[in-house]
Amino acid sequence: MTNQHNYRRTKIVATLGPATDNDSKLEELLASGVNVVRLNFSHGSAQDHIQRAQKVRLIAEKLQRYISIMADLQGPKIRISSFAEGKVTLTQGQTFTLDVELAPGEGNSNTVGCDYSALPGEVSKDDL
Repeated sequence: MTNQHNYRRTKIVATLGPATDNDSKLEELLASGVNVVRLNFSHGSAQDHIQRAQKVRLIAEKLQRYISIMADLQGPKIRISSFAEGKVTLTQGQTFTLDVELAPGEGNSNTVGCDYSALPGEVSKDDL
């Protein structure tokens, strides 16, 4: 494994997925200097991620390198509803409201429905 004195603070991160499932492709990636592999939990199954992590550990051991595994967890999906006129144009500085109680298809240039009912409890006016 890498000696602590040769430890880089800057990391090279590679996202794993179907394109890196081939063992030789993954080994080439890790041998080229990648320090951290990212598993994107928004895509793939739990079994896919387990298999990829296991492959990383095996290949890292073969290469005598320490490779970190980063799990990128999916946050809440916040989706807006639709607008009565199909679309609206907003201007910079304009007040626009996401309303969790507004029915689909009733959105306008001032407000639109939102499917994330917990949103009002998680944000405050003027949060950026």
